[in-house]
Amino acid sequence: MDGLRTIAVAGVFFFHTATEQMPGGFIGVDVFFTLSGFVITLLIMKEWQATGGLRLGVFYAKRLARLWPALLALCAVILTVGFVFPDSGWGGQAEFVLPAAGYVMNLAHFGMFGNSITGETLGPTWTLAVEEQFYLVWPLLLLVMLRFWRVRTVAWATAGLAAAFLLERFVLVMAGAPLGRLYNGPDTRADELLIGCALALLLTCIRPGSRAHGSLQAVSRRAALPAALILLAALFLLEEPHTPGLWFSAFWTLGPTVLSLLTAVLLGALVLQPAGSMSRFLSHPWLAGPGRDLSYGMYLWHIPVYLLLMPLVQDLPLRITLSAALTVLFAWASFRLVERPLRRWANEKLEPAVVPSPYPLRTERAPAVVSR
Repeated sequence: MDGLRTIAVAGVFFFHTATEQMPGGFIGVDVFFTLSGFVITLLIMKEWQATGGLRLGVFYAKRLARLWPALLALCAVILTVGFVFPDSGWGGQAEFVLPAAGYVMNLAHFGMFGNSITGETLGPTWTLAVEEQFYLVWPLLLLVMLRFWRVRTVAWATAGLAAAFLLERFVLVMAGAPLGRLYNGPDTRADELLIGCALALLLTCIRPGSRAHGSLQAVSRRAALPAALILLAALFLLEEPHTPGLWFSAFWTLGPTVLSLLTAVLLGALVLQPAGSMSRFLSHPWLAGPGRDLSYGMYLWHIPVYLLLMPLVQDLPLRITLSAALTVLFAWASFRLVERPLRRWANEKLEPAVVPSPYPLRTERAPAVVSR
């Protein structure tokens, strides 16, 4: 899954820097949403199985310690450099710092706080806002459902919630909602996160060796490669429609859900076939290492770096190459100087929650853990 993160963030990078060559790189965001819902739900279920509950305060504190410091460091650097060098690519960004740091950039994008803003260097933080807004609600809702229902029922209910948000997006599209609303809404992206959550719950309640487990393995063997090839082809062929019409309506109604389902198929295959060729490829150190340690920093820094170089380097291929190198450098500095030290400090202070197994196996509500 770390290797998948690397490919997803590379898609986003080239979508923003070489759009004509990779017009579908935006699907990296869809992959991240589904993967995020999947991993966070596994973490919650691991602790719930081990203890019968979830320390919500610890969960939220560890979530902030994992993500917020690097984001605040980005905002501080851009604000400082923009103040000292106002004519640089980081000048004039002060008004975007608070929406970015406060995880509300997505709401600012479609004018919920007044005039719509794009954010430029900090614009991509809208995806972080969507995720954090989702995670304010999801752990509470999941715990309530687990209190009354079996895991299998909760998985179906989560899939039903995803379908409900898909229906809501259809209604918004038919009502002529602006693209900014469809693109950035916490509700219009909720189905992608919920599909990842439903997959995690499904795999939690399937016992290895059971008929259901064998059926899922068989399906994953057949479906994983086509799903991966479709997503790969979409990187180079799929373009987001911006003009109202039939394709616009179809894409913005079904597109996010379809991309998320394809990602879920791929994730399921990685979990159900850990020794498969797809898993071995994505586990290669050159893919897994950057995905594990640098993908978050690369996502944060790639647009600021590119915009900083834009007036300085006119040759596009050279600019893209330098942007990639500097993005990795800034991400490495973010990881070594900010993310990893503060994460370790938080783990020591907060008594870390149970670390999720890549394959949780218990099927019922009993607070036990079976690992493989």
